[in-house]
Amino acid sequence: MESINTTTPIRLSGGNLLKPKPVTPGLRHHVKVNKSGLHRGSPAKNLTKGANKRAGRNNQGRITARHRGGGHKRKYRLLDRKLRPSANGTPEQVVSIEHDPYRSAWIALLQNTEGQLRYVVSTQGLAVGDYVSIGLSNDTITTPPVGTVLELGHFSVGDQVHSIELVPGGGPKIVRGAGCYGQVLHKISSEGLVRIRLPSGEERLFPDKAKATLGQVSNLNHRHRRLGKAGRKRWLGRRPHVRGVAMNPVDHPHGGGEGKTSGGGGYRSSVSPWGVPTKGYVTRKGKWPSNVIVPRKRGWERRR
Repeated sequence: MESINTTTPIRLSGGNLLKPKPVTPGLRHHVKVNKSGLHRGSPAKNLTKGANKRAGRNNQGRITARHRGGGHKRKYRLLDRKLRPSANGTPEQVVSIEHDPYRSAWIALLQNTEGQLRYVVSTQGLAVGDYVSIGLSNDTITTPPVGTVLELGHFSVGDQVHSIELVPGGGPKIVRGAGCYGQVLHKISSEGLVRIRLPSGEERLFPDKAKATLGQVSNLNHRHRRLGKAGRKRWLGRRPHVRGVAMNPVDHPHGGGEGKTSGGGGYRSSVSPWGVPTKGYVTRKGKWPSNVIVPRKRGWERRR
């Protein structure tokens, strides 16, 4: 079992991670994020609910996400999906920063002057006791702190934003993963649009009335963690995954061959068990580029 006194902090990518002493094989390569500053109690009872496990199945019972099932029992946190302004128009105080088992980022519990609570995706640098404004006018804020939710038209060029709405009032839809942020590149006031570079490198136009949160999503070191053993992945609800090249030809297009091969007894590009290309295959639906996606210039991969 893991113990608090068996961990030593290590410095990676500008943040603290915990490296347990290798007293067991499962801890030898285990690296986890330091959560000492997070809330250790139960979540807000009226903002949680039980969630049924789907094991990767949709509403028709068909498996749409493979290798899912099992895992530890979890409570689903009800986040504010619309980021509505406070009822009395005043900033809200951060009561706690908590871990959410259903997402990579941490979440912040906010409370207004009337005692109403709500969960939002936490911003890096946000601490307990801070005050954040949601949906208020920029005229009332001289220097917006991190975590402030404003319309995109109120941000300055170069600002980092996350939890961006695609349409005004539709709620945050993109840039919500741990450590992600988009950067405001240009504001087209005449057309009511704002140009933002997304974490993928793609540049996209958003309405200037759509809301976003200032700053970077919390838990920057989430990508540096190492589970250390297969059992820890099972706790997360991930079942074993078998490589296609290790199967027989009847089971996978990559199977078969004498000895190790690239797939299919010879060379074959990466495909799914049903023969659908999995690398370099265009999955975006509709006409591309659309009127909101800025076409990339030739050679952008070399410049990144």
